[in-house]
Amino acid sequence: MNRLAGKFALITGAARGLGAQIARRFAEEGATVVINDLNLAAAETTAKALGGHALACDVSDSASVGRMFAELRGLTDRIDILVNNAGISGLEGDNAARERIARMAEQALAGNPPDEGMGGGITEVSDAQWHRMLGVHMDGTFFCSREAVKLMIPHRSGSIINMGSIMGTFGRSGGTAYCAAKAGILGFTRALAHELAPHEIRVNAIAPGWIHTDMTDPLRPMHPLLEAQTPLRRLGDPDDIAWAAVYLASEEAKFVTGQTLSPNGGWYMSQ
Repeated sequence: MNRLAGKFALITGAARGLGAQIARRFAEEGATVVINDLNLAAAETTAKALGGHALACDVSDSASVGRMFAELRGLTDRIDILVNNAGISGLEGDNAARERIARMAEQALAGNPPDEGMGGGITEVSDAQWHRMLGVHMDGTFFCSREAVKLMIPHRSGSIINMGSIMGTFGRSGGTAYCAAKAGILGFTRALAHELAPHEIRVNAIAPGWIHTDMTDPLRPMHPLLEAQTPLRRLGDPDDIAWAAVYLASEEAKFVTGQTLSPNGGWYMSQ
């Protein structure tokens, strides 16, 4: 308890899922949390339960992020922790993708190689889908980090945690946009860690494996196969990521920067 006592933390995309669980553990460890989400009402519900604050913005929009940080400055003159968690899978509302995943699972469980990827081939990715994926993940991480650093440098302290993915290191057929976005975040993390080290600001990434969340629910038909491929024989739960974030945000990780921590049950072992 109290590993984050007195800290002020902003978690993006935190009304539900991994972001909400990270915020929950931060609050339990003594941090004051600010819940960001596109949906202000959903953010307010989560924030109220944690005794925190809610701010809405589209992280892929620079002006929207600027307005959010202007509101944040009305709450505090410092930010100790930024978790760039907001993200999309690209499968949201895509019934065709769900059907494709079900076919892939059926083929794989029958011992046959799948003839298509989870998100369809590159020729099926539109300009809008590509730009939206990079916009939410890459632009959002950049815009929020740029604003947070302005508040961190004067205090010569801070921890930025960026949400990567095993897909950013391993890659996956049919997920070119998502994998590219997550790989970009890992490179951004290392570069920013070098840049901010002289200011005593640490920058790290978490690269989750297969975790039970709303985002992975469309992949449910694939879960038995993914569990079989995972040495620990299960998918992770949100706490497997939340506690990693607590560690990286805390003084326990005061000599850790530029690193990628990947709770993935052994599914991918080379970070």
